[in-house]
Order: sequence, then structure tokens, then C-alpha cells
Amino acid sequence: MNELRKARANKNRYFFIARKLSYTEFVKIKGFPLFNLGAYKGGIIVEQETVRERPIGEIAQRTIGYEKETPTGASSGKGIEWAFRKYLNGKDGRILKQKISKGQWKPIRDVNEIDPQDGYDVISTIDVFIQDIAHHALLKQLEEYQADHGCVVVMETKTGKIKAISNLGRAANGTYFETTNYAVAEAHEPGSTYKLVDLMNLLEDKKIDTSAVFDTHGGVVTYSGKHVRDSHEGGYGKISLARGFEVSSNTVMVQAVYNNYKNTPSQFVNHINKYGLNKPLGLSIKGEGIPYVPQPKAKNWSNLSLPWMAFGYGVSITPLQTLTFYNAVANNGEMVKPQFVSEIKEWNRTIKNTIRKSLTQKYVRKRLF
Repeated sequence: MNELRKARANKNRYFFIARKLSYTEFVKIKGFPLFNLGAYKGGIIVEQETVRERPIGEIAQRTIGYEKETPTGASSGKGIEWAFRKYLNGKDGRILKQKISKGQWKPIRDVNEIDPQDGYDVISTIDVFIQDIAHHALLKQLEEYQADHGCVVVMETKTGKIKAISNLGRAANGTYFETTNYAVAEAHEPGSTYKLVDLMNLLEDKKIDTSAVFDTHGGVVTYSGKHVRDSHEGGYGKISLARGFEVSSNTVMVQAVYNNYKNTPSQFVNHINKYGLNKPLGLSIKGEGIPYVPQPKAKNWSNLSLPWMAFGYGVSITPLQTLTFYNAVANNGEMVKPQFVSEIKEWNRTIKNTIRKSLTQKYVRKRLF
């Protein structure tokens, strides 16, 4: 206060108060009575600087995303921030200013022509503790095997809320960082994880029992001159369907599917379509990969399509789709849509809650176990 009195006595028109204030500190200072006395008794000039901060560093930064301006002036972005920009952005204010010495500008009035409006707070579903564990577990495996890239997703079974999602790709110098949201965007052949589809279809249609026995034929079976091999050299001898699923035997699962659906492949594929694995999940964030499931009536359907699908080849699916399908089994047959945002708030007031969305009808699970 003494400094202010001294500046007033010296007839200084402007007096520096503080720099590098947080928004909360600025609001507090702006509320001081001195700055509400009008143009000739008080007033405040503020230079605003917006800073982007990442409290947990680069962890999950690809899913959190960003919004930026392109060279043409258009807006573009990724992840949660881009998908929910209409809530985050708020509205700009307006104030008339006069240019003074040294390239400075001062407001003509103490009040704005139009007051700015803060954006809302978008609360993600990510649990920072689970995220930290998932991120470092993935990083450890990628470094150990010197893999090109990988992803990990943790989803809450009942709600579909994504509690952790990490996507790491390898740079030229051997380090790993987030550049692509592989879990959402990368549709590729799922391999053995697709065998759950086989078992679901076989049991749903009552084609077979899990106690049915199959000969693994030394670990190799042949269809149209092409070989299907087990990862275990020499195969597993004669084992049940349940055991074949447990050890992820290619020969067992392919035989089970081909023998029961070779004359009615549409029956098998229709189940896949019914599960929604032939179309995107319809996520809130953009860039979702497009799945592919061969259709029996399509021109590219061949004698190899059905047996190859049985061990996860000739089809494409994203990692998040795979998780969503597995989650449906754990959720008593109900498939729920993955959610990245739990609610939207204005300070402490909830503006909008995420609505849990069921993607498909319930599927009977009890016969699986």
C-alpha cells in the first residue's frame, strides 16, 4: 500500500503490481476494491498469457489430445480435447484499447465491451495411478523386446470407462513416446485373440460341446493347399475343444469352425456382424480404425476365408474393439461402449454426465465356463 501511495504522490499514471499470476490469483486481485473505483480513481491493465500444462507429463498425451490452428487458419486436433472443444473453448471477450508509448496498449474503459466466458471442465475417465502403472508396464515390455510399437487399455467392465490407455511407438534413437493412438486407430489382424469369437459362435449355435475331442495332426492341418500350424511344434495330440481354446491351438479352433460352418459360412459371419465387429464403435474421439470382416457373398470370399478367420487372419479389428468384445463376456454378455469422459463441469456444478451406452443385446455367457 505504501508503494501505491508513493506512486500516486509522484503522479505516476501506471504502477506495476505483479507478473506470472495464475488465473485464480488474477481473479482475486481483480476483485480488490481499488480496481473497481472507475477510470479516474482506479483500474487495472492485464496482459494475458495462456500456457499449456501437462500435470502428468507425456503420459496419455495422445488420448488427451490437442487443438491447433493449421497454416490455412483452420482448426484441427486429436483426442479428447478436440472431440470436446465446444465445451472447453469458452467464448472470447472484447475490450477497446488505445495504443500508448513503447508499443503498449491500454483499455479505454475499465469494463469489457463483451466479457469473456470460461470454458467448462471436461473430466476424463482416466485414473492417473492406473495410467502410470499401465504406461510403465508397456514401456518395460517394448524395451525388453525392442518392439516397434504397442498399446495397453484398461476398461471398467460395467461402465466402459477407460481407466488407462497408453500408446507408445519407437523413435529412431530407440526411445518410446506417444505419437499414434494405436488402440483406437490401428485396425489389424487380431490373431489368436479372435478365437473367442469362434467359441462364442459354436456354443451359441449349439454346434458342439467343449468336451469334443480333436486331433491336432502333429500341429498342422491343410485347407486348399495352405497349412495352418500350431505355435507348439508337434501339436498337442488329441485334446478337447476346451483345452484347445486354453492353449490357443490353431488346428483345434480351425477344425471346429470349418467342420461346423463350411456349408453355412453366413451363419458364422452373421454372428460377427451381430457382435458389431464389422463396424467402428462410434467413439467420441476421431481417428477410429475401420474394421474388416469378409462376407460370404462378396467377390473376395474364398475357400480360405472361413478357416483363416478362425485363427484371426483375413480380418481386421482395433485393439479397443477386441477389448470391448472381451469385456462383453466379462459383463454377463452385455457390450458397452468405451467412454473417455465421465462428466463436464462448470466449477463445482455438473453440466453433463456421460451416459452409459449398451452396444448390443445380451449374449448368453454361462455355457462358456
